[in-house]
Amino acid sequence: MTLREILGRLAAWRQREELDRDLAADLDAHVELLARDLAHGGMAPADARTAARRQVGNVTAFREQSRDYWGFPLIESFVQDVRYAVRGLRRSRGFTATVILTLGLGIGANAAMFGVIDRLMFRPHPYLRDPGQVHRVYLEATYRGRSSTSTVFPYRRYLDLSAATGTIANVAGHTEWRFAVGSGDASRVRKVAGVSASFFDFFDAPPQLGRYFFPAEDAAPSETPVVVISNALWRDDFGSANVIGRSLKVGTLDYTVVGVAPPGFVGTAPGGAPDVFVPLTTIPAHLGAWSVESYTRDYSWDWVQVLVRRKPGVSAEAASIELTQAYIRSRAAARAINPRVLPDSIARPRAIAGPVKQAAGPDAGPEARVLLWVSGVAAIVLLIACANVANLMLARVIRRRREITVRLALGVSRGRLVFQFLTEGMLLAVIGCVAGLVVAQWGGAAIRTLLLPEGSSFNLAGDWRTIGVAVACAGLAIVLTTLGPALFAARTDLAATLKSGAREGGGTCHRSRMRGALLVLQGALSVVLLVGAGLFVRSFGNARSVPLGYDARPVLEVVADFRGFAMDSAAGVSTRRRLLEAAQRLPGVQYAARVNSRLFGTNTAYLAVEGVDSVEALGRFNMQIASPDYFNVLRIRMLRGRAFTDADRAGMPLVAVVSDAMGRALWPGAEPIGRCLRFGLGASPTPQTPCTTVVGIAENTAQQNIDDDPRFMYYLPVEQVAQVSTMLLRMSAPDARGEVERVRRELTRTMPGDGFVGVRPMQEVVDDQSSSWRLGATLFVAFGGLALIVAIVGLYGVISYDVAQRRHELGVRVALGARAADVVRLVVGQGVRLGLAGVAIGLGLSLVAARWVQPLLFRLSATDPATYAAVGAAMLLAALAASAIPALRAARADPNVALRSD
Repeated sequence: MTLREILGRLAAWRQREELDRDLAADLDAHVELLARDLAHGGMAPADARTAARRQVGNVTAFREQSRDYWGFPLIESFVQDVRYAVRGLRRSRGFTATVILTLGLGIGANAAMFGVIDRLMFRPHPYLRDPGQVHRVYLEATYRGRSSTSTVFPYRRYLDLSAATGTIANVAGHTEWRFAVGSGDASRVRKVAGVSASFFDFFDAPPQLGRYFFPAEDAAPSETPVVVISNALWRDDFGSANVIGRSLKVGTLDYTVVGVAPPGFVGTAPGGAPDVFVPLTTIPAHLGAWSVESYTRDYSWDWVQVLVRRKPGVSAEAASIELTQAYIRSRAAARAINPRVLPDSIARPRAIAGPVKQAAGPDAGPEARVLLWVSGVAAIVLLIACANVANLMLARVIRRRREITVRLALGVSRGRLVFQFLTEGMLLAVIGCVAGLVVAQWGGAAIRTLLLPEGSSFNLAGDWRTIGVAVACAGLAIVLTTLGPALFAARTDLAATLKSGAREGGGTCHRSRMRGALLVLQGALSVVLLVGAGLFVRSFGNARSVPLGYDARPVLEVVADFRGFAMDSAAGVSTRRRLLEAAQRLPGVQYAARVNSRLFGTNTAYLAVEGVDSVEALGRFNMQIASPDYFNVLRIRMLRGRAFTDADRAGMPLVAVVSDAMGRALWPGAEPIGRCLRFGLGASPTPQTPCTTVVGIAENTAQQNIDDDPRFMYYLPVEQVAQVSTMLLRMSAPDARGEVERVRRELTRTMPGDGFVGVRPMQEVVDDQSSSWRLGATLFVAFGGLALIVAIVGLYGVISYDVAQRRHELGVRVALGARAADVVRLVVGQGVRLGLAGVAIGLGLSLVAARWVQPLLFRLSATDPATYAAVGAAMLLAALAASAIPALRAARADPNVALRSD
């Protein structure tokens, strides 16, 4: 259709009523003229008028054809269908509300999950330039037969990778820590990003004020304390004033503010924006003299992450090959310093130029894998919702079969009938999509707390990617829920339906099979989700019930930060002792101990034991430096020997306590107490290294992860090894979470200078270890419960409708002597048979998926018989409950009313 035709039709459409009146008048005049001519020829006036109308033809059809040329018939038909659908849906408000709610839940679940996945895995970071060319570097190596991938490397390795200039245009290093920012009462622990000067070249993000770092300000080993602050910190703490040149204390250093980042700039942080950006080379200055002295030459401290940008025309595979070669050269340099570095033939090192978002890369954690599974779960919920709505639509078609038959008999085309049903389905899907977006916005906030990092937001306003997914889900719902019932309605047999009575219609068996198949599909998919929920709930229970070897609930973890307060060695020792004594005097504190490593932190040293060729070959041995009350704080039982005492000081014989598993591994069949253990913090011990005598055997504890096996742990007294500033406090309250703020406030008052303490309940640290199973259990239970409710409602609706359809048959049965129990058994049996079919298919699908679910479970088989049996029984009970109410209603029916109703 040309533009001229469109404009002509539009002009005619605006005058269509006047044109229709003129056409009617012209046709009437033409008929009158023909009738007059025929009457002049001798015909009777009445016969002449009839003959004239016969010659002119079907005036109504001619007027309708003319109207088609005066407008846009498809649009007008669509508007008519929408009006008709609105009137019909308003008359069936229960049906309309049920369909909209069901579709809204299914669409909303998928939109919310996509919104989270998109932020975690796919959506580029704000301001990132040419995101398709930018990669995070992943280093892969094999240790003890297992391949592992890491994104955190030593600074020296970052420099080695920067030499890959053949395929790489830019390289940047970055890291993220939490340090105190500000001075005095205004100081707060905030996110601090250490970034190289080249980091900002990866973004199209000119600073709001000032500038970014110069390369000379990030040159190793010297550091220049300049800082770029976030836009939010600039607004909230500085009132958007000109801060360029001001001094800002970050951690232990005084920095000069040189720039303000633009709004929304987060760098590559997975959560909210870092509060400040400092040169990468200044980070070691916050962590002690040892790190400043060693970070540029050692390969033993992993703390830097690396970004690279490929040169134009270079593939990611080519970049990975060159990065791998640089990685191999870097390992050779590390091996020259430490011969213990595995040869490449064993480690099989490989570098990967992978996704910037770690959740989408090879280093994705268990939470990311669970997230992908839950996304599939959300899709299954949508399928269940569509199956339920399709069943309701089919029931609606069956109820309207006589109306449909009459419309077809009056000349409505079957194509127009299908289009009208599709219009009704589209209207429901559009409203369901809007309801789904409301559900996604509301439910997305809850999902965000489980999945998105701290500081992330979930707002659908302007999020066209998520809205587009919701619209796509609505379009899929239109096809799945409406097309089948519409085609079924179009195939209605006119003669059979018009001849049938009001209580029956053609195709009853076909309808029953179709609706039964949809119910079985709902039941089977619900069983799959419930099996997943059961497996994750049991996995979470297993993780929570693992004996850790200590009681963390009443324990607080206290991290002291002196922020560079000038102290010589003796003053530092004295200050840390006074802090420990202050903690011991706090009301409610039973025991207090100093430690060098947080729970589930990584802390190892080189070990040597007489008679053992390679201690490292036996496994990973974790070290904890602690004061004497450490074992009392965590209630770790001493199995044999003794714990530390105040007598285990510097200058006294070196002592150690080892876990029972470590003792059995190093001295099998012998008593470990009294044995010699040599260790080195910076280098491998030699025969001249002083002997550390084992004086006690402690209960096995989980300190690396909750699934430590074997639990190799050894403990050294703090006074003989190193001064540390982290403390553990055992409170008298059974749950220490309510004591956090009081302890933080009291201990901060005892800190010198701008020092402060951070306090965290140790139970939170323990709970983080089971977060992936808690996440899976929470979301699977939520979606599985939703699917079960939808399936029960669908089964109840179908059984109730079938009872209503069969009321004449059931009345005849009762009139012929059937008891109420027989009627109940008949109706309930139908529901139970459908439930059994759904359970059988669902359990079969669960068994097929078990191999992929198994890696996500904790000490549980993905084919756990108890879980499968419980889910099957629960689904059958649900089918029984959904069938019971319609069955009781059928049993109480009066046969006289049923027989007279038709």
